[in-house]
This record gives sequence, structure tokens and C-alpha cells, in this order.
Amino acid sequence: MARREPLDLRGLVVATAGNEMKLSDVATIRTNFPEAHFWLVRRGSAERCGEPVRVFNSEHIGIRVNRTDILLPDYLYYAMMHIHQSGHWQRLATGTLSLVNIRVSDVRRIELSPR
Repeated sequence: MARREPLDLRGLVVATAGNEMKLSDVATIRTNFPEAHFWLVRRGSAERCGEPVRVFNSEHIGIRVNRTDILLPDYLYYAMMHIHQSGHWQRLATGTLSLVNIRVSDVRRIELSPR
């Protein structure tokens, strides 16, 4: 089983030195969330899992940024696209060979910190 380390998105938000925060501090993250700004594919193939999408599905992980004064939803969407393309979610996905999933808690633990 892969070791689960928090993902560090240094420089994603402007914050004071030493003010480390998690994505869950600035956004609401949950499944069955039609009001979200965008969603992450929670379950599927290893290549598709964690992919950000703009179409609601109750099974996807919805992300709605509450603190738009420090984090823009579109910026986060493209940052999540980079995370997906870099293979981060493939390393964390659990399940069988044909069907894997990521956890809401993995998304909530993403660390946001200044450069």
C-alpha cells in the first residue's frame, strides 16, 4: 500500500510566513455536492481517478472555494489538473486493477503554503 503523504502546493495561495493551511481550511470538499466550483473523479480507472471536471456527478468529489479572497476557483482547478497529470492520484489510489478510488480525506489534506 502506498504511503499517504500530504500534497504540498507551495505558492498556491498568498499567506504570511509560517501560516500553513490545508485545502479544507479554504474550501468545502465533499461528495454529492452540486454547488461545487468543480469536481474530482473519485472512482474509475487509475488514469482517470483524480481528474478535475466541470460536470456534476454525485460520486465525484466536489470542491467549492470559500475563501475566494486568497484562492481563485479557476486557479485551483488548473492546479488540480497539474496534480492529476503529474500522477499524484495514481500513487494514492486504492482498489483493484480495473477500479480504483481516491478519498475525500486525501483531497482535504492538500497543504497550501507560501513559497
